[in-house]
Amino acid sequence: MAQFTEEEKTIRRIGKRFNKGVVQYGLIEEGDKILIGLSGGKDSLALVELLGRRSRIFKPRFSVVAVHVVMTNIPYQSDLEYLRRHTEEFGVPLVVYETSFDPSTDTRKSPCFLCSWNRRKALFTVAKEQGCNKIALGHHMDDILETLLMNITYQGAFSTMPPRLVMNKFDMTIIRPMCLIHESDLVELAEIRGYRKQVKNCPYESASSRSDMKGILRQLEAMNPEARYSLWGSMNNVQEELLPKDIE
Repeated sequence: MAQFTEEEKTIRRIGKRFNKGVVQYGLIEEGDKILIGLSGGKDSLALVELLGRRSRIFKPRFSVVAVHVVMTNIPYQSDLEYLRRHTEEFGVPLVVYETSFDPSTDTRKSPCFLCSWNRRKALFTVAKEQGCNKIALGHHMDDILETLLMNITYQGAFSTMPPRLVMNKFDMTIIRPMCLIHESDLVELAEIRGYRKQVKNCPYESASSRSDMKGILRQLEAMNPEARYSLWGSMNNVQEELLPKDIE
């Protein structure tokens, strides 16, 4: 029986979970053209590698292009040459798109919200320009579970970021192909591959509720090592008859 190193086990585990997510949620179809949002962080770098490799498989036939959005009014330094080398390694063309926002136009919203909203808007713009029908984002299982916990805690809603979201209004589908991959495995992959970190100098960056939820998820797993799988399964096991309902 073949013996694998720890690095090989990590890579095989990531590949298995990636393929399972793609198939289980029907994320890739024949003829798709998929735009990858490439921030330069470990998750988006991994997504380029995983989708780039899979696009070389005979079926289903699909193509991939990546976009890196540069927000010109925020001093966030990107190593564009590194990003180009990375995407070229996996046969993925790279588009660099520059945009900006004026935080004084809507003082009710935080700069982080405005930046995120404008980055997302840029993704849709580039997707249309490139003739893409899907946008792939680098969210992993931990992101999705943390969002579930955040929405329950702060929004009073049992909801999260789904692996596949059809946006009929924009004639676009959002997919999250790494939805079943654990963040810890992506951290290991980044070390194995030597992913280079981008330089962050955002003046608005601070601790967020999401970092708090990371800690809560770790606490839940300390209580029950299977906690993440129970949380994930609960999203497909909503027993409405055992939940309180308002009397109309």
